[in-house]
Amino acid sequence: MNQSQFEMIIRRMDQRYGHMRKGDEEIYSMMLFPMESNLLKVHRKYPESNSRRLKEAICLAFHKIEGYLTGEQTDVSKFENPENIRLRDALLYAFDPFTNKEVQAALSMDRKIDLNDKDSLEKYFKVPVMCVRRIYDSVEMWFKQGGSNGYFNFIEGFMGSQVKRDNKLHFSVIVDPEIEL
Repeated sequence: MNQSQFEMIIRRMDQRYGHMRKGDEEIYSMMLFPMESNLLKVHRKYPESNSRRLKEAICLAFHKIEGYLTGEQTDVSKFENPENIRLRDALLYAFDPFTNKEVQAALSMDRKIDLNDKDSLEKYFKVPVMCVRRIYDSVEMWFKQGGSNGYFNFIEGFMGSQVKRDNKLHFSVIVDPEIEL
């Protein structure tokens, strides 16, 4: 797999789930805030986990999600490094029931979401994937404007005062994936 093939996951997720419209971020804030605060906490602790590494981390997270949906895990190990793995894991912790056992427990209480059913997973991942995709667009824009720390400089200024300076990661769960936001 080359870099272009690795990044094709962005287009596949767009085709599968669509795109969040610019300006709709407030509607998705309950899902976006834990994702972005987790990313900011990792960046604060490990500044080398920067915007460039975040773009890679998002692709890694999407490959993992695609594997849940298809049952096939693509070997992306040659694209992994400590900087992007930390960001990938912080991002997935915010919503992924296979990464975060608390998310899994919350979803197991809701009979509408069966983690063993591909259709149920497909519905569950729609909003989180759209949020992660929106973060990717933001990273690209702020990277162009502010370089390797552009996105994190923006997030720090935008919401940094609301994010505690600790290592506790947060998550959000949509218990009814049928709800249209």
